[in-house]
Amino acid sequence: MTLANGRGYLAIPGPSVVPDAVLRAMHRAAPNIYTGELVEITESLFPDLRRIARTEGQVAAYICNGHGAWEAALANVLSPGDTVLVLATGTFCEGWGVVARGLGALVETLDFGRHAPIEPARVTERLKQDRSGSIKAVLAVQVDTSTGVLNDIAALRGALDDAGHGALLMVDCIACLACDRFEMDAWGVDVMVAASQKGLMTPPGMGFVFYGSRADAARETAACATRYWDWRPRTRPEAYYEFFAGTAPTHHVYGLRAALDMILAEGIEAVWSRHQRLAQAIWAACDAWGQGGPLEINISDRAARSRAVTTVRLGPPDAVRLRAWTESRAGLTLGLGIGMQGPEDPGGEGWFRIGHMGHVNAHMVLGALGCIEAGLKALGIAHGAGALSAAAEVVAGA
Repeated sequence: MTLANGRGYLAIPGPSVVPDAVLRAMHRAAPNIYTGELVEITESLFPDLRRIARTEGQVAAYICNGHGAWEAALANVLSPGDTVLVLATGTFCEGWGVVARGLGALVETLDFGRHAPIEPARVTERLKQDRSGSIKAVLAVQVDTSTGVLNDIAALRGALDDAGHGALLMVDCIACLACDRFEMDAWGVDVMVAASQKGLMTPPGMGFVFYGSRADAARETAACATRYWDWRPRTRPEAYYEFFAGTAPTHHVYGLRAALDMILAEGIEAVWSRHQRLAQAIWAACDAWGQGGPLEINISDRAARSRAVTTVRLGPPDAVRLRAWTESRAGLTLGLGIGMQGPEDPGGEGWFRIGHMGHVNAHMVLGALGCIEAGLKALGIAHGAGALSAAAEVVAGA
């Protein structure tokens, strides 16, 4: 017997739950791609994307996933042989470095491990050593989806300024745009990349690159730029097809329009506050479970935890058993551990992740926590008491 029948809950850290309003907007016949409504809706997306990113800069849209957005951002500012400094706090910033290497860049990595955020002082120290200015860009993630870490981007900007270094600050917000607070212009970010499938609540398939004037100046000499990735025609189009270098992602445009309407109706500050409170409820439950068992949140410093995803260590094989139980018996799909292998867990099977990004509310989070606790009980996994009460207290205080 299973209690999973009914509407499942995909609580992985992306793709996130797609709202019914977005699905309805996409459930339509193919539109005219040359004139009319589609053109007008597409043009309406970009001012609202800038509002959510808190920037007066440009935004280019691509038909791609986040990896495509990584390449687009790099291609527009680099030439083969340029050096980039990767600030690694998990799998995904390392992956961005791999893409840079594929474009012919020289990649240097400062590794901050899997359990803590970037240390700005180390960044300043390294950049001060680069007296020739060979480092052209500093790559960081605001949230690494593998570890659940939240990096302080304003402090990172301060690290570059303290070093007096002219490198571009490039930030991956794929996991956290419209979840964790982000202030592109106020924090001095030169390039930011995002994608449709997480906080923007639209199915995977669209990537975005936001860029300011310093990055656009770097485009003048960027030999890695190609016709497809070039951001200039997309932000200064002479014809509609240039927005996407060809046929538009028609149904994604309609879906994204509906998603942006939802975000702006709630208000970005309220969206950030909702994610903050729901994340705190999850943390409270995990802390309680950890009092009587091995469960622990990967990032111990609450200030350095993402409001979009929480990475949890339970230990092998119990994390695998728990994920299988919640999905098959309760209809709750948790994320698997990515990039968390270690000497005691070479397969990285001791971890699971809870996605709490985008279209998520109190009853969804409390329901997910209830299913996790049921799984811990059913499988005989040691855990502390009072987790659901602790989470409810956080929600009740909203």
